[in-house]
Amino acid sequence: MSKETLQAKTSRIRSVFQDRDKDDKVMSLFITAGYPDLDSTVELILGFEENGAEVIELGMPFSDPLADGPTIQYASNVAIKNGITMNRIFEMVSEIRKSSEIPIVLMGYINPVLRYGVEEFCRKAAESGVDGLIIPDAPIEESSVLEKTAKANNLDLIYLVAPNSTDERMKLIDEHSSGFVYCVSVTGVTGARQGDEVAKSVERFIDRVNKNVIKNPKMVGFGIRNHEDAKIISQKTDGFIVGSALIDSIRSFYPNNEWKRNVFSFVKELKHGDHKKIQK
Repeated sequence: MSKETLQAKTSRIRSVFQDRDKDDKVMSLFITAGYPDLDSTVELILGFEENGAEVIELGMPFSDPLADGPTIQYASNVAIKNGITMNRIFEMVSEIRKSSEIPIVLMGYINPVLRYGVEEFCRKAAESGVDGLIIPDAPIEESSVLEKTAKANNLDLIYLVAPNSTDERMKLIDEHSSGFVYCVSVTGVTGARQGDEVAKSVERFIDRVNKNVIKNPKMVGFGIRNHEDAKIISQKTDGFIVGSALIDSIRSFYPNNEWKRNVFSFVKELKHGDHKKIQK
């Protein structure tokens, strides 16, 4: 891959945040690769983009997903049973790149990356068209090799801040992150929560984030179920991330004949608040 191609690829995540109205929030969607079946991932991602998604977090299933709640654990187990592999994930990204420039961030745990080999993993990810990595169980203090290798392959490495992160920790994470900083709105595992539960705790946290994270855009996730949640929770950030609620939607409709259309309607509603009735 040429230097020019790598440079163009690097700018995908950053370009999403440029020249936006402050009320036009970036929507990032998390989908587990290989869920609900191996053949649907590419079509789902392209459909998500058509209906308002601007960043995709593509989950790398792992047998021991310590930061994930029941919904994403379930999706990971299904994908593993379906036969998902790291190479298959890279092939999916390559297929998406034939028709889309949407930023794609691989999200998962450090064990599969180490097993694959950090240098080989980052090289293959970059070659396939991946833009960045989120590895929640790889803290800054233990990520020097990953950080160096990701940077060498022009992959953004995105770290997480949470309500229990100190101001000093937030500044350190901002310094080491590229692409954006992932703001975990609540402590605990992933999963959709009651909107008021998240909204009450998130405002003070985001105020601290905005004081300490000044280099990178901020995306808030964990607990967002619908457009109203997204509007409230992302008010003081650059955008929002939805994962569990999207997978719950897929699980609700799959494998009925119109399941993809209904899931895409849900995605459109997340972004635009289009309350068109969804038929099961």
